Amino acid sequence: MKIGIFPNYTKKESKSLLDRIIKFFIEHDAQVVLAEDIAKFFNYENLAVADILQADIDVGLSIGGDGTLLGVCRLLAPQGIPVCGINIGNLGFLADIEISELENKLCKILSGKYNIEQRLMLAGYIKKDDKLTLAGYAVNDIVITSAGVARMVGLQLELDAYKVADYRADGLIVSTPTGSTAYSLSAGGPIINPKAKVLLVTPICPHTFYVRPMVINETEQIDIKVKDTRQQVILTFDGQAVYPINSDEQILISKAPFLAQIIKFDDKNYYKILLNKLVRSNSNAEIQ
Repeated sequence: MKIGIFPNYTKKESKSLLDRIIKFFIEHDAQVVLAEDIAKFFNYENLAVADILQADIDVGLSIGGDGTLLGVCRLLAPQGIPVCGINIGNLGFLADIEISELENKLCKILSGKYNIEQRLMLAGYIKKDDKLTLAGYAVNDIVITSAGVARMVGLQLELDAYKVADYRADGLIVSTPTGSTAYSLSAGGPIINPKAKVLLVTPICPHTFYVRPMVINETEQIDIKVKDTRQQVILTFDGQAVYPINSDEQILISKAPFLAQIIKFDDKNYYKILLNKLVRSNSNAEIQ
């Protein structure tokens, strides 16, 4: 088995954990590869490959929090490569391996004792003069907001070419079921089981009382027009990649043509993880 490892540069625990993982895989006759920049940063030039997408890896292993895992999923999902996350962040809904169970779970990966959950992804496009340009993909959400200081934006929403609403809000979140526990949850959206085949549209601080989050079918085409052109509007993908929108451009969002492949284990239950993370998050908030 060939494993591609993707550690988070900014986490101080990444180096010692990467050393531990590489040692484990070498002892178990598994091949490990790293992208060139990562290999150089962590002094593993002997494991570097020029193009990680052409390295024929069987599994991608992220080291960090959910944000790190999301970035690796966006990279590897078009190739159909499954990804497993090792959690050294605060709240890991997606990263399934805790440090205390590392070797046990790595053994299960090598022996194939895991499940692959296929998670819906989003594709964001920009339409101008009847030409579509891909802006990016997301596992959690695509968010439309103003680029400057906190300010309302005017947006028109169409679903399958039917006008549904005009928004005056701080922004709009289009999320997958996986992303329902991310930004959308903070904005008042519902929690949706990631196995559900739906999308979620959640306004951010709407200035109209009747505007509420909407759960729609995964096949629906979401068209968003910017009505207020006095300010720069941006798209963000999983809170990481940013794409600026011009006043003469239209935003189209739909499900991506591929799915994220996320490795999960039998001893992990979605609702148990959800409860534990929400309780921990609430406890941290009370302490602060």
